[in-house]
Amino acid sequence: MENIKYIVVVQCHIVKERCSGYFCEKSFHERDGGFSVYPKEKPFRINYMTCGGCCGKAVLRKLSNLTRKIYKHEKVSKDEIMVQLSSCMTQDNYHSPKCVHLDYIKELIKRAGLVHLEGTRISRKAEERRLLGEYRR
Repeated sequence: MENIKYIVVVQCHIVKERCSGYFCEKSFHERDGGFSVYPKEKPFRINYMTCGGCCGKAVLRKLSNLTRKIYKHEKVSKDEIMVQLSSCMTQDNYHSPKCVHLDYIKELIKRAGLVHLEGTRISRKAEERRLLGEYRR
């Protein structure tokens, strides 16, 4: 985690049509939820993108484009980039069930030569609903 300089948050394309991403950004700013692993005192660059829609195939193209550009212009290498899969993709929640293409998207991230973490914002209400069995874990 020490060498990470750049975080790429991948969000569900369908959810993003209705969600502003406010709570994910807030969680990053506060280093809360899935972003709690990043030290508050360290500055990070962050980029938000969608999966491109079902089945998520655009993830490979988008990440490949980013890694080429960021290395060419800023010399940021792949081992300095972390892909963060948003909670709307990785967990059953208010917006939608867990992404059915998640394993495929993870494989595309690996194919791009990058590593990933899962989850962004952890909603209290969604956690309560998971405990009640209304949402799947």
